[in-house]
Amino acid sequence: MKKIIPFIIVLIVIVSCKSYNNTPTINNDNTNSLVENDTVIIDSDENDYEIIIIEPGFNAWLASTARPEGYYSQQWLESRNALMVQTWNQRNLQPLTYDPNLYEVRIDYDTRTDYGYEVNYKLYNYFVYFQIKHKQRLSSFAPRI
Repeated sequence: MKKIIPFIIVLIVIVSCKSYNNTPTINNDNTNSLVENDTVIIDSDENDYEIIIIEPGFNAWLASTARPEGYYSQQWLESRNALMVQTWNQRNLQPLTYDPNLYEVRIDYDTRTDYGYEVNYKLYNYFVYFQIKHKQRLSSFAPRI
């Protein structure tokens, strides 16, 4: 009996140390589907302006959560975008203060240029999504959904 108890304890320790492979298998055969589904290309039909947003989850959020097109006026969107682009670009220039992985690219947004409604609408909604997802504030206004 004295020899069986240590044997059972050792057996229990060995069984409990079994590693489990819980990591999901990633199928690299279809690499384009992730990029296509998470890429939003914003371009204006009237102008030659284009914004490409590669942010996982933004496309689904835009379709399911964001206010529909036409909810905000273009003037309202332009004023909010001007504020948030300014803050974004300031943070882009301060990589030691703000996470450079969040503010990787400078945004060239000229307030005197008419980018059209669609560009302003999707840019504004990207800023809202970005603020909610990364818990950032780009203006004194709370992000509206």
